[in-house]
Amino acid sequence: MKITPVLIVESVEKSLTFWVDRMGFVKTVEVPADDGLAFVIVVRDGAELMLQSTASVARDEPKFVPKAGSAAALFIEVQDFDDIRRRLGGYPVVMTERVTLYQMREIGVFEPGGHSVVFAVKE
Repeated sequence: MKITPVLIVESVEKSLTFWVDRMGFVKTVEVPADDGLAFVIVVRDGAELMLQSTASVARDEPKFVPKAGSAAALFIEVQDFDDIRRRLGGYPVVMTERVTLYQMREIGVFEPGGHSVVFAVKE
């Protein structure tokens, strides 16, 4: 199992400057939008971090726009997606299963603390 933090930020560009220029991460994925960068992935020394703009989240899945007190979202890449679906049986699913443009099968929930969690597997 792989867990990758997704930080939802007002401006991906501002956060990207910090993570790349100051912290030494390398941008490996970039998804542009009409209003700037929607999403990026940065890596360093085996660590991976995703940055997504609030506007992009609102367009993609409005239920996951952070509410007051919400500090993070988790994107968890798993080996066995069927196992995750079984484990979520009877649990409220917020984002129904889908396959993204970047070829990930995903399903999303809120964990009991109110944070959004997306489980995914590469198609």
